[in-house]
Amino acid sequence: MIVRLVLAEDNLLAREGLRSLLGAEPDLSVVAVCGDYDELVAAVDELNPDVVLTDIRMPPTGTDEGVRAAARFRRTHPSTGVVVLSQYDDPEFALALLEEGSRGRAYLLKERMSDPAELVAAITAVAAGGSAVDPKIIDALVRGRRPSSALAQLTPRERDVLAAMATGKDNTAIAAALFLTPRAVAKHINGIFAKLQLNEEAEVHRRVKAVLLYLAANQD
Repeated sequence: MIVRLVLAEDNLLAREGLRSLLGAEPDLSVVAVCGDYDELVAAVDELNPDVVLTDIRMPPTGTDEGVRAAARFRRTHPSTGVVVLSQYDDPEFALALLEEGSRGRAYLLKERMSDPAELVAAITAVAAGGSAVDPKIIDALVRGRRPSSALAQLTPRERDVLAAMATGKDNTAIAAALFLTPRAVAKHINGIFAKLQLNEEAEVHRRVKAVLLYLAANQD
């Protein structure tokens, strides 16, 4: 299956480089190229692509357009995956990107553009509903803690709950999927936070950081 891709990047050289790179991939079809947020939104509304590959900062504000576009498309085009490229290893951008779940979302540093196979793998993953997060972002979040050793402390049921969290489910949806009560789900989540040392965080960041640890430990 050919993955239909919309590319958004305001830097001309980077945009044309990505167009050339990805256009040479037999399993990808670049159906539109955009230079700013408004062009991206219009292209996705018109073409309903499988994946958007976007810079995190574009006109008009040059701040967080890529993350805002991903949040918008979660509502308007839920089947469209989004890969955000950034030159910034600030974990807050990744946290914002994954606030509503990691399904169909990826956050990579622009240095990964030098490895076409890694970039194409992320595009393919989100097209299939998967996810990817740059290892440097995860390192910054966990401050040297090994995700595998932290996750090893979780019970099988806690791991089931965490896997459900990674898809963006809230507590009620997790309870329904795992045949648990909402109270039991909340208890398991508190256990996860405690074992992953995430208790001194805002609720949404605790959930996202727990999911990032899960993704890190389950990346090939």
